[in-house]
Amino acid sequence: MYYDYIVSAAAKQDAGGICYWGKHNLYDWLCGRIDACFERERTLKENSRGSVELLRHKRTGQRVICRRYAGSGEVYRRLMGVSSPNLPAVFETAERGGRVITLEEYITGDTLDALLRGCPLTEGETRRIVRDVCAGLWVLHSMAAVHRDVKPENIILSGDRTVLIDFDSARMNKPEAAGDTRVLGTIGYAAPEQFGLAQSDCRTDIYAVGVLLNVMLTGEHPSKRLAAGRLGRVVSRCTMMDPNKRYRDIPHLLPEL
Repeated sequence: MYYDYIVSAAAKQDAGGICYWGKHNLYDWLCGRIDACFERERTLKENSRGSVELLRHKRTGQRVICRRYAGSGEVYRRLMGVSSPNLPAVFETAERGGRVITLEEYITGDTLDALLRGCPLTEGETRRIVRDVCAGLWVLHSMAAVHRDVKPENIILSGDRTVLIDFDSARMNKPEAAGDTRVLGTIGYAAPEQFGLAQSDCRTDIYAVGVLLNVMLTGEHPSKRLAAGRLGRVVSRCTMMDPNKRYRDIPHLLPEL
């Protein structure tokens, strides 16, 4: 099992039995355990915010993903212990001074972005994949988290399993806030409110799902070419500039798919 070699709560003690929660630095401890137990196979992504590395456990050979980035790890902490076929399992996370480190499940497969380089998908394939993405989003939204970066590069197709990954831009919804504290997202998929106009919430992800749906069907952004028929009308409602005019949540969107 993963917890044979990945940090568990029971293992967070030093030789003297002192827990590494609280006054001891879990971030440094986790970094040390990663260096001791894993070898770096390759870097999958690296930019100014951080990096994503593929690690292999020295004893078992099991692969995991290690993310290091600047931001908040609250969503990753909420996902620890959550089981969903449409989200990667989060094994451990720690943060210090705005720096986050996380160990999560390695999903084998191709990104949706790679698949779309050939040609647009059929309506049946599109419906199936988008429904699975929505199922993953509903898990996040149910814990008051917003992904904020739904796009083909963050969707992995592994057999019949569709997995939404990368919660580095995710945040907890704070109804009392006037707007997001940090502008994050991908141009084209990011909703207007992500650019400082208002606070992002579950309808922000619904906007991105609408763009995703259109790109999968037509290969283009809905502002350039709108999908035909019923799904085109779904795209139009998902991508309304005013969040109040979009589907209000995933359970209201899913039946339309």
